[in-house]
Amino acid sequence: MNTTSKVTPLGSAPSFALKISMLRSNLARCPTIVLIGWIWLAVMLFVALFAEVLTPYAYTALDLSARLQPPVGFGGQPNHLLGTDELGRDVMSRLVTSIQMSLLIAFASTLISAVIGLTLGFLAARFRDWVEQGVMVAIDFQASIPFMLIALAVLAFFGNTLVLFICLMGCHGWERTARITRNLTVAAVEQGYANAVQALGASTWRIYFRHILPNIASTLIVSMTLTFPEVILLESGLSFLGLGVQAPLTSLGNMVGYGREYLQSAPWILLAPAAIIVLTTLSISLVGDWVRDKLDPTLQ
Repeated sequence: MNTTSKVTPLGSAPSFALKISMLRSNLARCPTIVLIGWIWLAVMLFVALFAEVLTPYAYTALDLSARLQPPVGFGGQPNHLLGTDELGRDVMSRLVTSIQMSLLIAFASTLISAVIGLTLGFLAARFRDWVEQGVMVAIDFQASIPFMLIALAVLAFFGNTLVLFICLMGCHGWERTARITRNLTVAAVEQGYANAVQALGASTWRIYFRHILPNIASTLIVSMTLTFPEVILLESGLSFLGLGVQAPLTSLGNMVGYGREYLQSAPWILLAPAAIIVLTTLSISLVGDWVRDKLDPTLQ
């Protein structure tokens, strides 16, 4: 009979499920500005999930007779609430689709970054000596070079597709996750519960994924809340330079990049996606700081 699954990590940090339960209980008492951040992120998630339903027009639909039409309230027509761009495309439809695309890139890239960092962090903690040294050198190398330069070089050499762009963005921030995972895993292995489970015959990887990972998951989630807005800003910057999401696809940075040429004559083309970028990254930062304060026992 296998008894390893019944072992409880006594003396360890509170379990991940307990931390999430505590987080839910504290959510009703969170500060107003953090609650606004939660609401904004919920709205953005809703928009991303139901973008096809919320768009009044196809985001590529042209109407040259209605080009550069201002938003409603500034002399525009009610059939284009946020106005139109230089080709007569509905800004609201493009904005909703851009939110979906930018959040998709940010979520997928953050997940890839977390998987890379978690894997390398576990490898460094499990296999010491040259494996650990190799991972730490890779971490230092990644941290020493601005990722924007790496992205520009890769996109200039290999071209740009959506899959390549997402994978490239997934290489951002993994070094922070790997360093955190390695340090926390080394510390957890030295605790009594990891040694007790190992003494019962559990494999090393079972200890890591069944017992150590739940105890360090809260810290890794906080790290992901740092990577997520960074990816949004990085994608926006690259798209602004014309090296990110390529037409006919659209993203928030892509809209800002095209709208900069009409900043004086049609500022609504740029201001709407720029405001979404600022509010979304600010909300994620506020919520991430609050989650860190609630999940980190050293800050209680």
